[in-house]
Amino acid sequence: MGVVQDAAVSIEPRDAVERVWREQGAKLFRSLVAFTTDPDVATDAMAEAFAQALGRGDAVRHHDRWIWRASFRIAAGELKARSRRSSQMPELSYQMPEQVADLVRALASLSPNQRAAVVLHEYADLSTRDVARVLGCSQATVRVHLAQARKRLRPLLEDTGD
Repeated sequence: MGVVQDAAVSIEPRDAVERVWREQGAKLFRSLVAFTTDPDVATDAMAEAFAQALGRGDAVRHHDRWIWRASFRIAAGELKARSRRSSQMPELSYQMPEQVADLVRALASLSPNQRAAVVLHEYADLSTRDVARVLGCSQATVRVHLAQARKRLRPLLEDTGD
C-alpha cells in the first residue's frame, strides 16, 4: 500500500485508520449513539466506516474526517431505512443512566440534521466548518441547524430539572 500524508506525517493508510480508532473511536461511538439512540446502529455504522476506510487505502486523504463523515452517513441511512419499516423509536438501553437517556430522548425529537449538528458540535467539539464537512453542507446551514436545535432542546431539557 502507498504512503499518505496525514497530519503532516507520512504514514500508511492502515496505520492512519488504526490511529483514528485509538484516538477517536470511543468518542465517535458515543456520538453515534447520541445521534441514532441505538447502540447497534452506532456499532454497525462505525464498523462499516472503518472497513470502508481500510478498503479505500490511498484514496482517503484525511482519515479522521472521512471516517466521521462516513459513520454519520451510514447511520443516517440505516435510520431512514428503519423509519420506513417501523415508526417506533428503539428502546433505550437499560445501561444508560437516566440523565443520559433523557438527553438522548430530547435529541431524538430533533431532525436528523439538527441532531447530527448538535452532537458533532457540542459533544464531539468540532468547529462549524468541520461539522459542515461531515454533513456535506455549508457552515451557514450548520449554524441554522444548531440554532433551531438549541431552540427546540431548551424547553425539553429544562423540564427534566437539569
